[in-house]
Amino acid sequence: MFQSNQFHNTLDNMAQNTSNSDIPPNRDDELDSANKSGSENQEGASGEDQEPSAKKKRYHRHTQHQIQEMEAFFKECPHPDDKQRKELSRELGLEPLQVKFWFQNKRTQMKTQTERHENTQLRTENDKLRAENMRYREALSNAQCPNCGGPTAMGEMSFDEHHLRLENARLREEIDRISGIAAKYVGKPMVNYPNLSPSLPPRPLELGANGGFGGHPAGIRGGDMYGGGGDLVRSISGPTEADKPLIIELAVAAMEELIGMAQMGEPLWLTSPDGTKFVLNEDEYIRSFPRGIGPKPNGFKCEASRETTVVIMNHVNLVEILMDVNQWSTVFSGIVSRAMTLEVLSTGVAGNYNGALQVMTAELQVPSPLVPTRESYFVRYCKQHVDGTWAVVDVSLDNLRPNPSARCRRRPSGCLIQEMPNGYSRVTWVEHVEVDDRGVHNLYKQLVSSGHAFGAKRWVATLGRQCERLASAMATNIPTGEVGVITNREGRKSMLKLAERMVISFCAGVSASTAHTWTTLQSGTGADDVRVMTRKSVDDPGRPPGIVLSAATSFWLPVPPRRVFDFLRDENSRSEWDILSNGGAVQEMAHIANGQETGNCVSLLRVNSANSSQSNMLILQESCMDSTGSFVIYAPVDIVAMNVVLNGGDPEYVALLPSGFAILPDGTTTHGSGIGETGPGGSLLTVAFQILVDSAPTARLSLGSVATVNNLIACTVERIKASLSPELQD
Repeated sequence: MFQSNQFHNTLDNMAQNTSNSDIPPNRDDELDSANKSGSENQEGASGEDQEPSAKKKRYHRHTQHQIQEMEAFFKECPHPDDKQRKELSRELGLEPLQVKFWFQNKRTQMKTQTERHENTQLRTENDKLRAENMRYREALSNAQCPNCGGPTAMGEMSFDEHHLRLENARLREEIDRISGIAAKYVGKPMVNYPNLSPSLPPRPLELGANGGFGGHPAGIRGGDMYGGGGDLVRSISGPTEADKPLIIELAVAAMEELIGMAQMGEPLWLTSPDGTKFVLNEDEYIRSFPRGIGPKPNGFKCEASRETTVVIMNHVNLVEILMDVNQWSTVFSGIVSRAMTLEVLSTGVAGNYNGALQVMTAELQVPSPLVPTRESYFVRYCKQHVDGTWAVVDVSLDNLRPNPSARCRRRPSGCLIQEMPNGYSRVTWVEHVEVDDRGVHNLYKQLVSSGHAFGAKRWVATLGRQCERLASAMATNIPTGEVGVITNREGRKSMLKLAERMVISFCAGVSASTAHTWTTLQSGTGADDVRVMTRKSVDDPGRPPGIVLSAATSFWLPVPPRRVFDFLRDENSRSEWDILSNGGAVQEMAHIANGQETGNCVSLLRVNSANSSQSNMLILQESCMDSTGSFVIYAPVDIVAMNVVLNGGDPEYVALLPSGFAILPDGTTTHGSGIGETGPGGSLLTVAFQILVDSAPTARLSLGSVATVNNLIACTVERIKASLSPELQD
């Protein structure tokens, strides 16, 4: 692993002339929860707590000691009287009014947490009742008379039937209410279902036993890993009761618009001059869809695109992936850095996602710290139409809760899914956003402005590649083309799950997410500045404990993306850029193909050290490519832990610190297939490392460690440039 003696020897040699002075630890000050003294607490406390105060004071910050003392007192007495508050204020050096407001806010906080817990319990109980309702119904339909073998008389189960009818009546009223709102916009009510059944839970894809695509809980990956706060994805709460009718109306109108955007041709969609894509006619769009979320904000640009593809996945599974936030953010981990469902307004009817409504937040990314992420607050609506086509649409809810810092909003976007023979599906994807992209670095301006960075082509290309990966993972037999130490299906499956977690971890940590705090270092190497950040890893079986330093940089190469991808993924050329291999020969020990493209695979590599006194190193690597971009991601792995995985053991406890490369076209090629283009056009390459600089989570980060990692990434960049574009060297 990176923390091995071999790695530390390499880093020590690189950092001989580096200063060893310490950087003071970064620590967010704990903000005081007290309100302004003139405000009134809404908790409904006793009259003695509601003392008037005409004088307003500024916010105060309590020390850690003050907070700890008040926390301890709160456990014993959550409602202190005047005498107790004055005693506390003297001991802690605070004003009595500060103590009073702290306890008021603490009681409100505890009350809110209790209510949330109770709501969760009620939802769980409701789900159990629905499941029990279903079992009763099945028992009613299958019941037989023990004497004659015929159907049971109606009177014998009248009690159970009575409860079923009450439950069905309640559910029918809910559907009728939504149907009435829909009728205002669509001109006809939704289909009434006489026999309602509880919605099916999301069915996990086969690759993972714990649910989700590979069993990885990908709901809030970036925030969980890097400890951000105060950003849009986390700060928005669920909708109010007053918002919900408006959300339903907006979702129904958005569904109508998505169908039109997906099916209409000219004059709404015009063919680009080079004939490679459709371009939205904005004037015709306004005429065709006058209703919606309002005019485009000042300073925002419109990005609209449409793509159609055929994927190797059943249409029902595709709908489940899109409607389950964990599966959706895992399948699209290169695009979705974080996502969460705030509230489910409807779970659907007839045992599937038909009619499902979810209020969500998501953060979309380009794998580079030079492109700001796009945060969105939206509703997702799923519907099956009369011809059997499924549609899933997203539309922004920013108008309900205006946020002056929002830089992106989604007009109706999503996809139509049509069933095809042999388990295939035809997917038509529409992506339509309005965005303020002034924060994009000049290197990525052309790629983003062309619409390829966040457009429909990237979504369908990623979906097609991931469907092929899943088909490979579900293979019952090990293909004859695969070689190496994998001898059984369970070991193959575990290795794929471990590689999937590695890719998710890399993608979640490489972008300019609001959950990250990057510090820019002057590299002085001709590359763009290196961005670094630190995080503490504690009690996480999937990562080694200690201080982890992440470093990333992006730069341009005058080399086609396909050539860069082939160079970086090839184990035979690894010694040309990988400093940590120390010039040792690299041998592929295992190989798992992930689709028709030869570059899409998972490999287990062994670095045979040139120095016989040093131990060999194992590297897990996944390389993947589609028409819009590619990744080469790797992580050193422990030999003992990897043997457990190869024997079918649980890969979740294998500690990983993934590093790697994200390769995108520079946007200058106006024809061809983007990443696969071998003609004109260069590449935008992002290099990212994660290094364990100290195994103690409480350690202080030294300047020497920062300088060493900076030198490591700068040296890697120089080696890649020297190998692929020697003309750039001085």
